Amino acid sequence: MSILLPKFDHSTIVRGAEAEVVGAPTARVKLLADSSATGGALSTVQVTLAKNADGARPHHHDHSAEMFYVLDGIVEVLSGNQIVKAERGDVIVVPPKLPHAFSAAQGHGADLLIVIAPGIERFEYFRKLTRIAQRKEPPESLREVQEIYDTYFTESPEWDASRPRAMRFAVTL
Repeated sequence: MSILLPKFDHSTIVRGAEAEVVGAPTARVKLLADSSATGGALSTVQVTLAKNADGARPHHHDHSAEMFYVLDGIVEVLSGNQIVKAERGDVIVVPPKLPHAFSAAQGHGADLLIVIAPGIERFEYFRKLTRIAQRKEPPESLREVQEIYDTYFTESPEWDASRPRAMRFAVTL
């Protein structure tokens, strides 16, 4: 077993009212603490999904686990080939290398705290997603940065089958 010892010697304090918010109208991302602010211990964002909104297409991280804490609403999370519903107060932790995705459950919105540990610099990734949603960059440009952000896109027949047809090809977080 290995233990990661983060390299920082003071508390990281992020004022929610001062945090940068990026994203599209249906999926907002509040950038809270990136890896550089926590000595590599973790990265964290708050994601707010409008009713029926997709959050992230199927992907995996080679080096980090991802935790989803549901602050409000109901979400659907792909975990491997299983789709799990979670509601306020529930936590789902996805280990490295396991394909996952998330969206608001049909008929619901959701508010999530997402923590990636160990941390990865990801704020620029979310800014890039915003530029793609605004059509300032092509969606294919995400493939070029998969290694930088430890985010590797994958296919999931289970996830695709569970999505309404109109949402299957949407650019999402």
